Amino acid sequence: MQLISVNTAMPTVVEINGNSVNTGIYKTPQSGKVRLSKTNLAGDGQADLTVHGGEFQAVYSYPVEHYAYWQKVLSKPALPFGTFGENFTVSGLLEDEVYVGDIFSVGSAVIQATMPRIPCFKFGHKVGKPDILSMFLHSGRSGFYHKVLQEGDVAAGDSIALVERQSQSISIRMALGLQKLEEGDASTLEYALRIEHLPPLLRNVYTQRLQHMQSAGQY
Repeated sequence: MQLISVNTAMPTVVEINGNSVNTGIYKTPQSGKVRLSKTNLAGDGQADLTVHGGEFQAVYSYPVEHYAYWQKVLSKPALPFGTFGENFTVSGLLEDEVYVGDIFSVGSAVIQATMPRIPCFKFGHKVGKPDILSMFLHSGRSGFYHKVLQEGDVAAGDSIALVERQSQSISIRMALGLQKLEEGDASTLEYALRIEHLPPLLRNVYTQRLQHMQSAGQY
């Protein structure tokens, strides 16, 4: 497993459908070591802190293995690293193999996988395909966020190593299915709610889904 590219950007204003929108999605690759703090990378920022950033979304990773798929979808000969707004372009870490709560070392930092990324309209505008959001979501190629457990320096080319995996957890792909794709039954949701390091956002969504199932007699 490897860190292929470290990508950052400060928020900038772009015009979307005639409106001025502040966004930090235009990430570009950085050379050399970049400092990773508890909330983000040096030189990086999030425009809307109500849906981005924070303790459980400090860093966003996206698998380089998905790039070829999206090049075909978007009819692009190549896509630059950072296209998906990711901070880390990674290899060897796919959504069905990374689990909620997984702890990884990268450079001198230690990070923990938390939850899948849910795309917003800014991503659709960036890639020139506003209707891509549903396709992105249902493809399962979401990428995933991290919590920073230990601050440190990271750089393209760094190895990524799995340090610890919880005895009870679910994959990022399953987390996405339970969160947004109406997948999973009541017992699966109950199992997920017992995960020790389940982020508050997922806990709230899963609890609401379970309560809805119970009230609808689907329990």
